[in-house]
Amino acid sequence: MNSELKKIIEKDKPQATAENMPADESGRRSFLKKTALSGLALGGMMGASIEDTVAFTTQNVKRASSPSELKITDMRYAVVQNVGRTPIIRIDTNQGIYGLGEVRDSGDERYALLLKSRILGLNPCNVEMIFKIIRQFGYHGRQGGGVCAVEMALWDLCGKAYGVPAWQLLGGRYRDKIRCYADTASPSRPDFAERMKKITEEQGFTWLKMDLGIHLVGDRNNPGVVNNRIVNNKFWGGASNQYGFINRETGVIDYMGYVLREHPFTQVQLTDEGLDKLAEIVDTVRRTVGYEIPLSSDHYGHFDINNHIRMARKLEKYRLAWIEDVTQWWNFDDLRTIKNAVETPVCTGEDTFGLRGPGLSLGFKDIIDSKCVDIIHPDLATSGGLLETKRIGDYAQENGVAMAMHMAGTPICFMANVHCAAATENFLAMEHHSVDSPWWFDMVKMTGSQPIFEKGFAPVPLDSPGLGIELNEEVVKEHLIREDKSYFAPTPYWDNKNSNDRLWS
Repeated sequence: MNSELKKIIEKDKPQATAENMPADESGRRSFLKKTALSGLALGGMMGASIEDTVAFTTQNVKRASSPSELKITDMRYAVVQNVGRTPIIRIDTNQGIYGLGEVRDSGDERYALLLKSRILGLNPCNVEMIFKIIRQFGYHGRQGGGVCAVEMALWDLCGKAYGVPAWQLLGGRYRDKIRCYADTASPSRPDFAERMKKITEEQGFTWLKMDLGIHLVGDRNNPGVVNNRIVNNKFWGGASNQYGFINRETGVIDYMGYVLREHPFTQVQLTDEGLDKLAEIVDTVRRTVGYEIPLSSDHYGHFDINNHIRMARKLEKYRLAWIEDVTQWWNFDDLRTIKNAVETPVCTGEDTFGLRGPGLSLGFKDIIDSKCVDIIHPDLATSGGLLETKRIGDYAQENGVAMAMHMAGTPICFMANVHCAAATENFLAMEHHSVDSPWWFDMVKMTGSQPIFEKGFAPVPLDSPGLGIELNEEVVKEHLIREDKSYFAPTPYWDNKNSNDRLWS
């Protein structure tokens, strides 16, 4: 350091000491406050070397770590009972700071643990480089959950290391709060009107989504009974839901059952009476919540595109915000046929991995380029994590497509979505799947001044690093799955990499 600079620093040492501040305050001060101690402007540094300038201007910044020397030392997990099961992962480092991530709901922690040996010893702040290393192990649906969990944890870690929110690392924010949407109550509930009043007035939601399908017009109590609303449902055991693919008595997966049959292959159909009943249900919801609130729809059942077109046309007068996943997301021609035949926007994407897909597989770019949807709907815990989902949103915007976000995870995934949504311009709304679960909110502690949720919106963390949360250990332990009560126990089995992952010779 040159002698002139030494003199300046010595002269201003008392004032500089007074300017020292805790790490959580550093992000609130202006750039000039940090670099112009006691009125010393940057102009006073003219002629000094780059090294001297950096040394002087950052002398009072308290860092959580030395980012360039960070190394990943471990990955551990805990699985909570949330929308089935949801694995949380923790990536540890040699400097004591860690990052939290989450495998998608109903996913397997081993999707993430497989990647441990690929990332040990690497600098977690090199997020994009690590993502490219592990990307080949991601796939559509829950199989994308491991890669996404690691990516989430890396942004959390990187933000903590540099003392900035994750949205800042993504390029900045477009908004200070994230609009959320909630599921409606079933109109058949006796307290339906009260429940909807609570959702819209007390909880403050300004966007709603309802399940709307053949399960509402069939006979749930007698699934084998054929009624005049549905055709061919008896063969499929009533076709009453989309999730019962495991025989509870034997534990065997029914691979040829209704739940695992793709939409075009069931020949289940809705009669005019069935369509009338669905319209009656939507009418009840619309008369209750009004038309100022967007109302989306989902979970119709597995039937072909002709019946979906009939259904969408029947419901057009209710101006639904979108019809979601009316067929498999990769059936671009079928999606385009439906999109061109109806006025209601078509939406898909919660099971799609990556802008370009895994390997040579299809991805969001193919969906968007095919012009088969009006809205994409990525689940960040499948689509590739924060940065990849922002890239997906940006590409969609370039092509005139909006982006909503599917989310059914814990507050970790919720906050990862908040940061991504804040940084993505064409964002519409994000799902909040657990608004009526009090312990869900208690799973984490916010590290900044903003709450996790407030009147239908999620405030964007402005004064806390990384994802802006820490786990509430007692609550998480209380809600671990019955089959595995371990809480971030060592995972040495996954330390060693025993394969050559290269995809070329």
